Amino acid sequence: MAEPRDLRNNISNPINNASDQIESESMRHRKISNIMTAEVRTINPENTLHEAAQLMGEKHIGSLIVIKYDTPVGIITEGDLINVVSNGIPLEIDWIRSSPSIRNQKVETAMSFPLFKICVEYPIKDAARMMIEKRIRRLGVCESGNLCGIITTSDMIGSLPQVPETMKPWFEVDHFMSKQVVTADEGTLLENVAKIMAEKHVGSVVVTSQGEPIGIFTERDLLTKFLAKDRSLIEEVGNVCSSPLITAPVGISAHDAASIMVGKHIKRLPISKGDKLVGVLSARDLVEAYARG
Repeated sequence: MAEPRDLRNNISNPINNASDQIESESMRHRKISNIMTAEVRTINPENTLHEAAQLMGEKHIGSLIVIKYDTPVGIITEGDLINVVSNGIPLEIDWIRSSPSIRNQKVETAMSFPLFKICVEYPIKDAARMMIEKRIRRLGVCESGNLCGIITTSDMIGSLPQVPETMKPWFEVDHFMSKQVVTADEGTLLENVAKIMAEKHVGSVVVTSQGEPIGIFTERDLLTKFLAKDRSLIEEVGNVCSSPLITAPVGISAHDAASIMVGKHIKRLPISKGDKLVGVLSARDLVEAYARG
């Protein structure tokens, strides 16, 4: 069980080494081909959701492109899997083996469609704007009509430009972070955490001990550590959350927040004011700020 920590001693400062990874070149002149993932992992619509979970967990990815007759017809994401799991988790310890929602349900019944796509030669900012417009975190990338890659919000935050000094007031994270901080006590069972994430439409919960934040549990944790490995969800979240909690203070710039997220390999960054968490910044929030800038 993770030990409670004083949040004031757990505030992350901008990380110099990570900052080196954030390119200062303006993304206006860069194309999607510069940052997309060229290796596209796919699955057939007739495969089961359990097979999808295993493949995503094995490859440490959050989505699979669904292919039928050599044509991309949709996408199955970790969020889609959590929605299915949260809608009927049985009480048995061996829950995943007795649950038809995972073992027998086909990918085509839970996938998101259509698959939104963008041309490989388009500027990165066009991809950011499309993601915000469609309220998605991933786009298929096409060249001459053929799928040649995928671009995600995580791909983008590694290439966010240095924000000019004159724009920093607008690009402070306070302006675009989510002010909804969803929490779960360390003793909450994972089956209930999955339901919370699905009901609140969030990709993570902050884990607390006696009301104090001690860690975070994300949809990626649920996928890779449990769904992909047939592990029971009758487990207290405090035993498996990521701890200590990495946070940043209010007023931090988008560039510095991106530096922390890249350096720590995280997609969500809780924002604090003194001892209190006042928001959560996600990779999608950073992309939205860039798209609007």
